[in-house]
Amino acid sequence: MLGGGGVRTRIVCGFLAGENLQSNPVVTALPTVLCLDYRDDPSGAWIRNTFSYAADEIAAGRMGSETVFAKLSELLFVEAIRRYAEALPEGQTGWLAGLRDPFVSRALAVLHRRPGDPWTVETLGREAGLSRSALTDRFTQVIGVPPMQYLAGWRIQLAAQELLNTSKSILRIAQDIGYETEAAFARAFKRRMGAPPATWRHRHRE
Repeated sequence: MLGGGGVRTRIVCGFLAGENLQSNPVVTALPTVLCLDYRDDPSGAWIRNTFSYAADEIAAGRMGSETVFAKLSELLFVEAIRRYAEALPEGQTGWLAGLRDPFVSRALAVLHRRPGDPWTVETLGREAGLSRSALTDRFTQVIGVPPMQYLAGWRIQLAAQELLNTSKSILRIAQDIGYETEAAFARAFKRRMGAPPATWRHRHRE
């Protein structure tokens, strides 16, 4: 208790930064507050030790401590998400719930690994091991949108990262994520992001 005579408590604060988090499927699937409770977990010791080590690194200010702390933060964040996903109740929907479904998770994996492929629901179904209609129904039920709508959003998110972080031409970015023409990409990008790719790049780089 603050100001009391209880056990001394040490609080370590930090943050993980990212770009376009409002459209990131992992972040949007998480609750406002995510609690990682390791007390009754058999593997909780390594989490406790990791936190203690991170706190000691920051307190000591040793060479490279910021890099160490950044990697530890990412590791703990992944562990927190994994435990949260594993604890989701049956019937839960959303991106993290999709990772528990063997067919949906397979579809998500190939879409994320090869977003520029000329995907159709039929070809995606073959990758996932389901028929066209079965995959559409299952994917929509778990994720909340049909497969091709999800892919369209994922492609635009990847394009936004490329526009911000690289000097690639808009045509090259469009082709890399699966658009045959720059015009088609520009229309899709403006629909989702509110501005054409060139304008969006200029604004956000400023």
